[in-house]
Amino acid sequence: MSSAALPLVRIPVGIVVERCKAGSRWADFVWRAVAVLPDEPRTKPWTVLREEHGATLFYAGSATVDLYPSETARYRDNLASGNPSIWTVLSPAEGAWPYSVTAATADPAEGEAFTEAGGNLVEPVAIPEMLRGAIASFVAEHHVEREFFKRTRR
Repeated sequence: MSSAALPLVRIPVGIVVERCKAGSRWADFVWRAVAVLPDEPRTKPWTVLREEHGATLFYAGSATVDLYPSETARYRDNLASGNPSIWTVLSPAEGAWPYSVTAATADPAEGEAFTEAGGNLVEPVAIPEMLRGAIASFVAEHHVEREFFKRTRR
């Protein structure tokens, strides 16, 4: 997304992360985002939500899903896919916790772009119904079908 463009809508979300024991001698744990909460909870980041069967769920922190009118075709395609998702991005961090919440996006291309930084953990997770409705409304209001122009060689 261009830094000059400002989002028309910013939707706060919370990111839930799972930590499981790794079955490897090279890593102690495997981390992955497992859910997006449809609002920003009043919980401190890295609060334990549940522990069971060797896995621990944490509220990792918050992000915003930013919606831009220029990206409505991507949001529409995401919603129409068999598995509409929000791409969550965790980046390596220094300190008590190995990752920090960097971003959340409904744009599959933007989610894929975050994978270029090798240390990021990028996970698509299911869109909560409330968030799906907000994105669908945004698409309905702002989408403009653009005609495809095929370039011709000279």
